[in-house]
Order: sequence, then structure tokens, then C-alpha cells
Amino acid sequence: MKKKKLQKTNAIRMLDSAGVDYHVHEYSWSEGHLDAKSAAEKAGMPLGKIYKTLVTLGEKTGVTVACIPVANELDLKALAKESGNKKIEMLPMKDLEKTTGYLRGGCSPIGMKKSFPTYIAAPAEVMEKIVVSAGKRGMQIEISPSDLVNITDASYADICMG
Repeated sequence: MKKKKLQKTNAIRMLDSAGVDYHVHEYSWSEGHLDAKSAAEKAGMPLGKIYKTLVTLGEKTGVTVACIPVANELDLKALAKESGNKKIEMLPMKDLEKTTGYLRGGCSPIGMKKSFPTYIAAPAEVMEKIVVSAGKRGMQIEISPSDLVNITDASYADICMG
């Protein structure tokens, strides 16, 4: 039987060209279940390992990206402080694709249209691997947090509620 060829996304092409080690997880998805918790269930991975990508707008810095564990909520005040903004809010969903090049449910912190300030929730720093979107619905990338920091020029930050 022929093995299905992996459809490369911008994120995967960027990792390949940088020589970064990663593993792709694919799963079936549906329009009503695009959230990261559904992705974790479908891909059969523990929730604590899956990080969702959230895109925000700061009044000073503009677009800012946050990667946090799926079970957590983003602390907008903490992200604003960390990113040098007084106030930060979620990017309107209608602007996601034109801003990042990615659709809801498939937004990767890697390979966006432009490079944006990126913050990864502090718990990732001590993990061996985390899982983020590969830039396509139904596809996730398992990667070391340090490689993710390097490829996105990100910083670790305490940006989760609680």
C-alpha cells in the first residue's frame, strides 16, 4: 500500500529548511470541533502537551502571538505587560487569515505571513516536547519548546490565567 504523501504547510517547510526535528500528527476534523481540546482527543495526545495559538492586537505593538496550553486561558493583562502594551485584545476572527495566512483551527505560530512578537507559556520551558498546529486543520507538529522558541524568535512568559 502506498503511503500518503504529507501535504507541506508553511510551518513544515520552515522547519525543514531550518533542519528542525519534528513529528507530524494528522487526524480527522469537523467544522464544529476546531478547538484544541477536540484536536487533542482526535490525535490521541494528552491535553497538557497541546498548545493553542492565539493572535492578539496590542495598542502599541500591533499583532502579538501567544502559545498556551489548551486547558488554560490567556491572561490578556499579563500578555499586555509582557509585550510592552497597556492593553491587548484578541484579533477579530475575520482578520485571522489575512493577518497570519492561517485559518481558525489551523493557526500555527510557525510560518505566519510576517514575523510577530511571540510568547510561549512558561510551563513549556521544562517540557521535552509540545504540540502546536502545523498550519492546517487536522495537522499538528510535535516539537521541542526550545526549537519552537528559536524558529519563532519567541520568549517564555507567564501569560496564563490562575
